[in-house]
Amino acid sequence: MTTGHLIVFEGLDGSGKSTQVELLATALRVVGFEVVETAEPTRGEWGHRIRTMARGGEPVPPQKELRWFMADRREHIDHLIVPAMETGCVVLSDRYYLSTVAYQGARGLDWREILETSEREFLVPDLVLLLDIDPSDGLLRVKQRGGIAEPAFEDASFLDGVAAIYASIDRPYIEHIDARDDSDTVAARVRDAVSRRIGGPL
Repeated sequence: MTTGHLIVFEGLDGSGKSTQVELLATALRVVGFEVVETAEPTRGEWGHRIRTMARGGEPVPPQKELRWFMADRREHIDHLIVPAMETGCVVLSDRYYLSTVAYQGARGLDWREILETSEREFLVPDLVLLLDIDPSDGLLRVKQRGGIAEPAFEDASFLDGVAAIYASIDRPYIEHIDARDDSDTVAARVRDAVSRRIGGPL
């Protein structure tokens, strides 16, 4: 039986997920929580295939891409998320199954079916913090930070479709966070949402 919490950050590239994971982890540790930070795709075999494809490797059909993400997530849950939660940790994940819903949905797959399948098979998060940002602003941030390009997922029209699916997902565990402001302002919104969901001031 798990006794910890799973909190997931979702949103477009450039929305600030990685930064907000780090800031929330620090805030949680200050008040005494044990925290594990993680991300998808993972650094495992399936995650490596996904990253290689995203960074300009040979493209794969959407259904095959979906299978890779699902396989990576199964390993992630079994090897890291559940064991950490069983020891009482708060697990903070940069992306989880809603990324697959939105991104593979924008590839043309049935995003509602992916969502329903994911909720049946995978651990449902205690909280998803969906960082909302305009796709063009997200792409600009990605360019400005000089990170590794992922052309498979950084097309403007494609990201418009991703954003539309994210906006259409209606689940009680999702909190929308306005991510257009500076990181400290966004972090305050994140802490408020987490405090309301898991209790205690942050």
